[in-house]
Amino acid sequence: MILAAAYATYQDQIRSPLSIPEAGLTIEVQKGESLNRVLARLEAEDILDSTLVAKLYARFEDLATKIKPGEFALPAGTSLEGLFAILISNERVKHRITLIEGSTVKEALASIAAEPLLSHSSTPPSIDNLLEQLLPENTDLLSAVTHPEGLLYPDTYFFHKGDSDWSIVSRAYQRLLTVLEQEWASKDKKLPLNSAYEALILASIVERETGKPDERSEIAGVFVRRLEKGMRLQTDPTVIYGLGDRYQGNITRKHLREFTPYNTYRIPALPPSPIALAGREAIHAALHPKAGKTLYFVAKGDGSHVFSETIEEHNRAVRQYQLRRREDYRSTHQAQ
Repeated sequence: MILAAAYATYQDQIRSPLSIPEAGLTIEVQKGESLNRVLARLEAEDILDSTLVAKLYARFEDLATKIKPGEFALPAGTSLEGLFAILISNERVKHRITLIEGSTVKEALASIAAEPLLSHSSTPPSIDNLLEQLLPENTDLLSAVTHPEGLLYPDTYFFHKGDSDWSIVSRAYQRLLTVLEQEWASKDKKLPLNSAYEALILASIVERETGKPDERSEIAGVFVRRLEKGMRLQTDPTVIYGLGDRYQGNITRKHLREFTPYNTYRIPALPPSPIALAGREAIHAALHPKAGKTLYFVAKGDGSHVFSETIEEHNRAVRQYQLRRREDYRSTHQAQ
């Protein structure tokens, strides 16, 4: 009778809810931390009434050496049995980091460097070492790469606390290769693009010029037709990129006349690299441009554009929307 009563009490204690707040609780098990230390912390935080039953349960179930390091979420109502099931699982808390479409690789790397829950390498990812680290994983898709711009795919990446900064970079690069390979395989015929890398360059320009998503393919169509005709692209975002830190918010006539490898008012082709991170929609638009005859577009100031077939039409649109700018004028979509 005594043993039966003791066993019943034991069963009740391992199945009763622990003292976890309604909102739940996150606990972290450090690498190499013993079970006894974890239980002592939980007792000190009033999650456990006593460590004795927990230690007995761990011994009976042979769990003492099976708990894993990491962050774990304990929902309200979790029992001692549930606690151990969580601690020996791979269901660690996930965090997220977002690399934004249209941002530069320098900005993306800054976001990764600023994430406190990542483990930061002694040699962190940078503009200077990105190619050296990524190109061993290269494919024929990006065989002509000489600059790291655009090599990370803009997306939300989930990670566990303590994952390395390089793990995010590697995943973003691999994701880019996957998306680019998929889109390149289904591209329209007879495009004036000689490689998937050229498509990525064009997609980055489309990404930076697009204020409204449904205009991507039409903007791509303008650029493709200009390339086919041997016309200069004459797109401001490439000029801005070429100016680098010298750009202070306004493009001047002097900037447009200045020769840089990225000034598409001067060079009669695509720039030598992407100018930003391009998402799938921009890549798809570059490889499936909207058919038509338009060769020009001008921002209306609300994120949308007026498209024109002739220089006369374009000049009229410029006079209407550029020379009389509204107070809330913007040429592209503003990231939220």
